[in-house]
Amino acid sequence: MAVEEEGLRVFQSVKIKIGEAKNIPPYPGPNKMRDCYCTVNLDQEEVFRTKTIEKSLCPFYGEDFYCEIPRSFRHLSFYIFDRDVFRRDSSIGKVAVKKEDLQKYHGKDHWFPLQPVCADSEVQGKVHLELRLSEVITDSGVICHKLATRVLECQDLPIVNGQCDPYAAVSLLGPSRSEAKKTKVKRKTNNPQFDEVFFFEVTKPLSYTKRQFDVEEDDVDKLALKVDLWTASNLKFGDEFLGEVRVPLKVLGQSGVHDAWYFLQPRDNGNKSVKADELGSLRLNIIYTEDHVFPTEHYNPLRDLLLLQSAHVEPVSASAAHILGEVCREKQEAAVPLVRLFLHYGKIVPFLSAIAHAEINRTQDPNTIFRGNSLTSKCIDETMKLAGMHYLRVTLKPIIDEICTDHKPCEIDPVKLKESENLDTNRENLRQYVDRIFNVITSSGVSCPTVMCDIFFSLRESAASRFQVDPDVRYTAVSSFIFLRFFAPAILSPNLFHLRPHHPDPCTSRTLTLISKTIQTLGSLAKSKSANFKESYMAAFYDYFNEQKYADAVKNFLDLISSSARWDQKSIETPIMLKEGFMIKRAQGRNRFGLKNFKKRWFRLTNHKFTYHKTKGNAKGEGALCSIPIENILAVERLEEESFKMKNMFQVIQPERVLYIQANNCVEARDWIDILTKVSQCNRKRLSTYHPSAYLNGHWLCCKLSADTAPGCTPCTGGLPANIQLDVDGDRETERIYSLYSTYMSKLVKMQEACGSKSVYDGPEQEEYSTFVIDDPQETYKTLRLVISAVQTLEQQHMQYKRDKFRKTKYGSQEHPIGDQSFQCYIRQQSESSTYSI
Repeated sequence: MAVEEEGLRVFQSVKIKIGEAKNIPPYPGPNKMRDCYCTVNLDQEEVFRTKTIEKSLCPFYGEDFYCEIPRSFRHLSFYIFDRDVFRRDSSIGKVAVKKEDLQKYHGKDHWFPLQPVCADSEVQGKVHLELRLSEVITDSGVICHKLATRVLECQDLPIVNGQCDPYAAVSLLGPSRSEAKKTKVKRKTNNPQFDEVFFFEVTKPLSYTKRQFDVEEDDVDKLALKVDLWTASNLKFGDEFLGEVRVPLKVLGQSGVHDAWYFLQPRDNGNKSVKADELGSLRLNIIYTEDHVFPTEHYNPLRDLLLLQSAHVEPVSASAAHILGEVCREKQEAAVPLVRLFLHYGKIVPFLSAIAHAEINRTQDPNTIFRGNSLTSKCIDETMKLAGMHYLRVTLKPIIDEICTDHKPCEIDPVKLKESENLDTNRENLRQYVDRIFNVITSSGVSCPTVMCDIFFSLRESAASRFQVDPDVRYTAVSSFIFLRFFAPAILSPNLFHLRPHHPDPCTSRTLTLISKTIQTLGSLAKSKSANFKESYMAAFYDYFNEQKYADAVKNFLDLISSSARWDQKSIETPIMLKEGFMIKRAQGRNRFGLKNFKKRWFRLTNHKFTYHKTKGNAKGEGALCSIPIENILAVERLEEESFKMKNMFQVIQPERVLYIQANNCVEARDWIDILTKVSQCNRKRLSTYHPSAYLNGHWLCCKLSADTAPGCTPCTGGLPANIQLDVDGDRETERIYSLYSTYMSKLVKMQEACGSKSVYDGPEQEEYSTFVIDDPQETYKTLRLVISAVQTLEQQHMQYKRDKFRKTKYGSQEHPIGDQSFQCYIRQQSESSTYSI
């Protein structure tokens, strides 16, 4: 989800590896161990939670989390909690990284010391204030000076313990001043509209004849206005602190007027630090990305160069896409945006066929085809992840879920065997799992996505043509991807392929490792299978599968998925679970006089229907409280917060009624909206307009129309393309490719030098140029010149946009409140070219 900024869209995303914590303080009791989990928060809003690691002071999580960030934020925070069965879970410590500091830790493993969690430091949101200093003539004819303080509104206040009933307390600070006044409490909203004015006496009454201010400048400098935000509580613990703002009166200047937005700040005592490692530390790897995307016409030169040239230029090593892979530090950096761009425009198969054919022709030994981390292998990996995700869920998810739920012992290493386990029983458990997974894989050929089949056909033909004396190379070229890089990694780490929400427990992880090793070997069609295992117990176990029927099944499967015939995606009769989880729904009012209250329900979405159930356990049966066929979903849109004074709400619009749902956080709401939109986007009766607010008290809150069947007043958000690309934004991917070219501009220039060197010098290759693959120096140089020109043009457009934005931006505006440190960093960077006004 993008934020619009004057014709430019800004996307934010974050990818986090939560590694482990260490040296957590022991529990103050005889046991001393803790049951810890970690949460990821945007400011105070939790968007992800790891599994709980029991009985450990050094818990290992090993979990990955990725999300598109749908709103502005100030801190990316991580909290370690100790689970408590009988009371509220207690926080042990936190890591809070300011948005402007995220680039310091970009892509690096880093140990962060845990800091104490103090209520006075847990702040979020902003407040709009207006101050006016004026002369007032009293009834007795004397003059005094009063400060009028108007508290207009707040935005994005945190929700504390499931509620937010905010009010503001306003006071004037200074020598012998302690006045405090409060606004009214605004119930059930974290965006309260106060619009209340408070008056404070700044100077003592003077005689009528003395008209000028009787306030020395030094005295004014000592005065400050303090605004505290609180949420009212009925509990015995009292009201909860939300944040404060201190405004020195010197900001009033000569005009005596000040109108600005402020970020709420922690109290002075809210940032107490502790000694290093006193609360332990947390290992994290954070990759934060911010894409500033121009309108599509800005990217035409670079996009055309990538799409129209890369699959057709001879040799392919002279193409713009291949050059990107050559200059990037990691091939994966280039592969991700390239694959998404080519998939989006339907050009992925010719591009991958061209670079794969070139790599196969450079390979001397058929046993080493695609063994390295080349651009080809990384691009095919990424394509399989995108195009094959649904295929994986259909094929593997049911059996993976069963393995993770049943916890059958499968350890076959005699050294690791527990006393209560039997080796023969474990072997049989493991054999049954391997057999079942092998059978579902080798019988799934008809479900393999067409784009993957086309790529495999191209790999097979190129390999067979290059190594004509090896009859098995047409199989190994395909199996090295479908088994080694697709099925085996998904079995080993199902959480990374969205087959499970979390990393499996150690026992289950060991079972999946043994299964993955065996499946990988079965799919490799190696001549001597037992020699593939270093461990004698694995070689002995593999004897179960030393039958020709397994090799035949693999070859039949590989033949099927690499056939030149196109397999149409057949409608799958078995429902596939796409997403599930607890949310809060509003009763739909099937009964005319029924209560339309809010209740927590377990929601399930399959490719057939959208249902909710009373509990998670009920979802396994047939007893859905409500079942909505996918074809009945006419639109899925956000719901304005003012409808029910609740955040993160969206609506599922049906022919007869609307279902209103509240997700747990902003990321989850976006995910549900996206996936519901995707599965219903081909419905023939999809709406073009909708009501952004609810129908309450006999009318729509947005357009005030009284008929509940009145057509929508707002255009529906754009549907997504109904094909493999799903939610790919071509302009955003081109912007990412531009960013990579820009980052590695020095290597592009060095590559140009290498082309010149090769063209005029026939001797041994210079060492500094030996890392580049340059088959045709003249053609490569021509492409490099076009790439550099397109990148420099975009660079100039970005610089011009920054200069224009710098001139127009006001510090203290709603977009950049006072206290916005990321904006202050930006100001420092731009200060040499312009000035700004406060």
